[in-house]
Amino acid sequence: MSKYATRTPWSTAVDTELLKKLRQLAADTRIPLARLTDEAIEDLLVKYNVITKEEKKNP
Repeated sequence: MSKYATRTPWSTAVDTELLKKLRQLAADTRIPLARLTDEAIEDLLVKYNVITKEEKKNP
């Protein structure tokens, strides 16, 4: 059984500079990297009409 109730761990490779900037944003805003990643994924899903803005869980 996973130790995460509503989360699934996964791994991927991303552009080094993008990751550096994302980590800096997380540090500057004190918003966890996972929450920023969720928001970015949701924004992409809205952009490609997979979900609606109303279905988003993150701002």
